[in-house]
Amino acid sequence: MGIGAIAKPAFVTAQFGILELTPAGRNEVRAVYGGFGLFMALALLVALRQPELRDGILFTVGVALGGMAAGRLVSAVIDRAIDRAPLGYLVLEVILAVMLLAVA
Repeated sequence: MGIGAIAKPAFVTAQFGILELTPAGRNEVRAVYGGFGLFMALALLVALRQPELRDGILFTVGVALGGMAAGRLVSAVIDRAIDRAPLGYLVLEVILAVMLLAVA
């Protein structure tokens, strides 16, 4: 998703029903879904090669994913609804957060 968000931000937001983006909107998608996601992946790669950093990286990435899941859950409660794409990402984020935190 990170590479896709940088190359085609509207492709990412279309999953959530947002079809048009302003330059500021594209910037936000590239930053949060693109840059942040890519650097989280890079951090996980560093964890493979730097055992002394492994637990801290796994904890940090796990907490970040947990925070994203929590935000989706809060939104679903406030809106009393959650669409298919956000629900899928919520499930994925919870699973990955639990896995990472369990091994950190």
